[in-house]
Amino acid sequence: MDYHSLYHTMADGTVKQINPFTGVEVWTVSERGNRAANGEPDGPPPEPLERMSPEGYCSFCESRLLETAPEKSRVVRRGDCYVTLHHVMPEQQSQEAAEFRRVANLFEIVSINYWRQNYNYKLSPQNIQWKDQYLSSPLGIRHVMGIIDQKLKLSGKSDEEIAAVSPDVKLTLADAFFGGGHEIIIARPHYRSDAQTTADLFSTGDMTDEQHAEYYHFIIDALVDIISSNRYVRYISVFKNWLRPAGASLNHLHTQIVAIDEWGSSIDRQVKMLVADKNVFNTYGPNFAGLHNLVFAENDFALAFVGIGHRYPTVEIFSKSINARPYEHQPQEIRGVSDLVRACHAAIGGSVSVNEEWYYTPIDCIFKMPWHINLKLRMNVPAGFEGGTSIFINPLSPVDLRDRLVPRLYQLRGEGRINPSIRIAEECIVVPNPLQYYRTC
Repeated sequence: MDYHSLYHTMADGTVKQINPFTGVEVWTVSERGNRAANGEPDGPPPEPLERMSPEGYCSFCESRLLETAPEKSRVVRRGDCYVTLHHVMPEQQSQEAAEFRRVANLFEIVSINYWRQNYNYKLSPQNIQWKDQYLSSPLGIRHVMGIIDQKLKLSGKSDEEIAAVSPDVKLTLADAFFGGGHEIIIARPHYRSDAQTTADLFSTGDMTDEQHAEYYHFIIDALVDIISSNRYVRYISVFKNWLRPAGASLNHLHTQIVAIDEWGSSIDRQVKMLVADKNVFNTYGPNFAGLHNLVFAENDFALAFVGIGHRYPTVEIFSKSINARPYEHQPQEIRGVSDLVRACHAAIGGSVSVNEEWYYTPIDCIFKMPWHINLKLRMNVPAGFEGGTSIFINPLSPVDLRDRLVPRLYQLRGEGRINPSIRIAEECIVVPNPLQYYRTC
């Protein structure tokens, strides 16, 4: 295996990388290594925080529940247990605080009209029943009509144009709230409990391991529900945009899930690589990373290493499971992945803008791709050089990123802020082919 062609350091210190799965070419130029780290922060400077209880800083906050679509489900805490409530009625929303909420995105990437017009998609009987029940409530019908009016206004419609839209048309538009395929999973806090300024946002690393595991279970339950409600779905994209440089419209912790009718070119390319070599994810993942000392954290169920050939500094977390899709994992396997992802987020820090992206075997694919999650640190902005050459400049080499994260992980573990079972750096058990996805059950 010619690993040198994928990753090597030139005599002047320039690190050249090619991502084996995407073919993206990346250079890390030593003279530019401190440019992103020492740049000015994005946005206005932090201001002293005026606390609100309950929080109402944005449309995702708990005192502004009616500014989002009807809740497909929510998670509440009762004693030491998490309980999921489905098809939440408007009268229920103020009865118990929701730790997590699942609602439709008002501005879908793949809209319900896409499914209707291309596949003659219709709401499932269960979703029709919930819609009818929700609209039978006076508060529910006011809520839905108000959200539709707000959506039309944000789409550029005038008050006169909105008033001219018939109630029947508005109720048809509301189908997206009850059976669409683009959803948002919202965490409750906007700011940390100890927040002093507007910079002290509640981020993934501020969750407990238990909270984050429940968050992941909730997301995975949503995937299963969408698949069962729309037989035309072939893949569901799962991603988190943390802070505005990563594409977030609101700086409130949330994850998006988008159902699509194809795999996308990246997944398609990786499946073709699997057909040629079913061990390809071990070969170019942990095996490659282990030989270059880029594996920096693991537990019994997952491992984390710095990826190569990414446009942004990137951490890759892979499930070791024989199971290939998130919803096929056992609870302890989901918890293992969740703990490691949260630890990496905590080590990166909540002030860094990050994209979290999930990858897994598509619904209709017979070749097993391991569930893995990339954390991309949005520390740099591709510009003219990249556009003209297709060579991307990444400000941190893989070794630089590893050396930033490892001391932080030791500190977090020493303070009891991440799971103590996580092995760090030289504690990792680096063996060939640790990912078991290629095995048969």
